Amino acid sequence: MTRAGVIQRLERAWAQASKAAGTPLAKPLIYSDQRHSSFASKALVFIAFSNLALAGLAYLTGTSPAIYVGLLLVTFMAIAFSFSKSRGEGVVAEEQRAMHQNALQMEELADRMWEMRESEQRFYGLLEGLGDLVVHRDRDGRILYANKVLGELLGMEVDQAYGKTLSHLGIEIPIVPEAAFADGESISSTDVAVRTGRGLRWFAWTELSMRDTESGEASHWAIARDITARKLAETALVNARERAEQASHAKSRFLATVSHEIRTPMNGIMGMATLLADTTLTHEQRTYVGAISTSSGALLALIEDLLDYSKIEAGKLELEAQKMDVREMVESIVELMATRAFAKSIGLGCHISPLVPEYVNADPGRLRQVLLNLLGNAIKFTETGGVLLTVIPSQKDGKPALSFRVEDTGPGIEQNALERIFKDFEQAESGSTRRHGGAGLGLAITRRLVEAMKGRIIAESAPGEGATFTVTLPLDGEADEEAKNTARSLAGYHVGILASHEMEAEALSRSVRAHGGRSTIIDPTAASKSAQGEDLDALIVDASLEKEDGSCLRKLRENGWKAKRNITLIAPSERGRLASFRANGYGAFLARPARTRTMLRMLLSEIPNRPSEVPSPKAGRKAARGAHTGLHVLVAEDNEINALLARSALTRAGHRVEVVTNGRAALDVLTKQSRPYDIVLMDLHMPVLDGLDAIAGVRRFEEEAGMAPIPILVLSADGQEKTRQGVLAHGASGFVTKPLDPDKLLLTLETHMAA
Repeated sequence: MTRAGVIQRLERAWAQASKAAGTPLAKPLIYSDQRHSSFASKALVFIAFSNLALAGLAYLTGTSPAIYVGLLLVTFMAIAFSFSKSRGEGVVAEEQRAMHQNALQMEELADRMWEMRESEQRFYGLLEGLGDLVVHRDRDGRILYANKVLGELLGMEVDQAYGKTLSHLGIEIPIVPEAAFADGESISSTDVAVRTGRGLRWFAWTELSMRDTESGEASHWAIARDITARKLAETALVNARERAEQASHAKSRFLATVSHEIRTPMNGIMGMATLLADTTLTHEQRTYVGAISTSSGALLALIEDLLDYSKIEAGKLELEAQKMDVREMVESIVELMATRAFAKSIGLGCHISPLVPEYVNADPGRLRQVLLNLLGNAIKFTETGGVLLTVIPSQKDGKPALSFRVEDTGPGIEQNALERIFKDFEQAESGSTRRHGGAGLGLAITRRLVEAMKGRIIAESAPGEGATFTVTLPLDGEADEEAKNTARSLAGYHVGILASHEMEAEALSRSVRAHGGRSTIIDPTAASKSAQGEDLDALIVDASLEKEDGSCLRKLRENGWKAKRNITLIAPSERGRLASFRANGYGAFLARPARTRTMLRMLLSEIPNRPSEVPSPKAGRKAARGAHTGLHVLVAEDNEINALLARSALTRAGHRVEVVTNGRAALDVLTKQSRPYDIVLMDLHMPVLDGLDAIAGVRRFEEEAGMAPIPILVLSADGQEKTRQGVLAHGASGFVTKPLDPDKLLLTLETHMAA
């Protein structure tokens, strides 16, 4: 602002003051015209110099001293007055500059205060319109500010909350200790329940605690958002989940109970059908008994699927990894499924690479279930041709793995169904015209079991080209040196294979080649024709292609297929032809489906196998009966049918049997010094006292009395490894799975008595 501007402001102030006084006030000197002040200063200077000149002239002319002294005094007074006037004008100018500076500072301060008030109004306006609850508290928790949301929430004017704590208003939020933000600030959050006139409301409370850098005062700014809807949704979700879990548990218990109740009479049906099959029956009667066994077996498999499905759905699927013999398990599964394959007149072969480890860590029960499902499906859907199971080492995610490959020559699967068949209750065929039954759970359960074992399963197929299912599981073992050495054990051997089923011939051929040998698959249609054959080290001929007079082998020789050893491949139903085979030039016999190790021993052996080396189940049963007969057996079983089945099987084998119907009765007769029994069959679940408690009581008595422990075999329909290990830990000697198979029961009995 210019000097003129300052003067104008001061003149306006003077005018207002004159108006207030009611009379014009004299203007201060500093407000007079500046030209008068300049003229007076110049006149005084002129007078001073004039008097000084006159004083000098008077002195020179000898005038009276009083005159020139007086002139000098006037001169000095004029100079002093002029100096004083100039100094006064400087002071006034300085005052004017200070007043101007103060005016500028006051104006700037007023502008800043206005801007701060405007910013504060915008800030609090934003907090009011935010919609969330905002509270500012001091270090003691007293409310310094709260927006209108707090008043609306509590039904009061928000000003009434100032100076109060939240606790006084019914909101329990503790103050954050100052130690928590001693170095700056602290942010905390929690969910807070607030009781209002509209009921209980939930807020997500977030609070910033900080300390002012200048004053050092602590305060707490909080913002809270209403999350009542989210809390209600979470509560509803938790309740729904709990209800679903309860329903799932109830379903699992229901399935377990019902399946047990179904399994119990089913055990009786299957067992009695087995006993009936051992009696003298007509062909028609034997057909009916076979139908009973087949139907009951299918129903039992369905029950097992439902139980497994319920366990998986309830999240109770547990794996029990242990060291297991892969080859033995795979070949025993193939032998088990061979009866079904042979009944349909299709082939079933198995090839296990010599590089597969002898032992691996896996759950044998679950792996067995996976392979049974895959082989069972392959056999069910294959009408001509056969099924081949191959086990080879592979890779999964760059790490060693084991692949189980099941191939069949069935009708194949449409591409759009390859993924659907792994879903619950889905099948490749749908609609009322489907040819094969089933619940559609087998492959769904198989996939879940494989994934639980950290593996994968894939299906490959096309209509009319069969199907291939490959299961790949992580491998934690390596092939031992002996297995690696057998990979060249047939080096230099040439083996000819003549089989009615291509899959079986291919399995044998792969096994020969995998062990370093050379194989030739002979076409059955060309075997009877004139052709140039080859010299062989061994010739394997399917017994189903051989006549009673040995014409097939004779024709092969005539056509040039000459071998050092002739081996016939026989099915269990062809054991009665062993004598004629031997008479017609076959020196060794290989049972279908052929085990790789058995084939290797036979090919490398210099002494042909005898027919007696191919045992039959009945022969094994007779051997078992002959070794330990006349045993005194106690059967503790509350189900009459199962008890009758066990009594009948044991009595036929020449044993004496006594039956008790509960665990207490079994404990009473087994805790006597003069107990007459050689072995005990104990049901796991019985009234009065269950099997485990009865076994524990017997073992305590034996320990106290110093008696040798009596063999106790537990009977149970629960074949899980966990159950098996549990009963053995309670003192049982062995475990027999229901439904009771008379042959397996006698074999188990014989094994434990021999031990």
